[in-house]
Amino acid sequence: MNDGVYVGNAGKDAALDRGWLLGHFKDVGDPRHSETVEIKWGVHPRGNERSQWVEGEERTALLVLISGRFRVELPGRSILLEQQGDYVVWGRGVDHSWFAEEESVVLTVRWPSMPGYAVTEKSQA
Repeated sequence: MNDGVYVGNAGKDAALDRGWLLGHFKDVGDPRHSETVEIKWGVHPRGNERSQWVEGEERTALLVLISGRFRVELPGRSILLEQQGDYVVWGRGVDHSWFAEEESVVLTVRWPSMPGYAVTEKSQA
């Protein structure tokens, strides 16, 4: 019975869909399906990095450090998140990449949720 409620664990559920907990990519009818927002619970081992820059970004993003040390690279700027709760927000048109300086957990919220940004084997969002 689907009562419009989903209860889960971010760590366990994230492992099933490359970290993504909510967005357009979840099945219609699943309470985690959204056309307006995407949420990711990212668990990154030390040294993990995005294999290529995101270019031509069409979404706004908020990335919050839960644990570890995590660096976000923006054009001409490197931002180090090192205390729990540190965060960075960037908008449309801001290219980006990232690097886990230590084993890190980050929560990412992006909006809107847009098809066409699927992660390939070679890259991670």
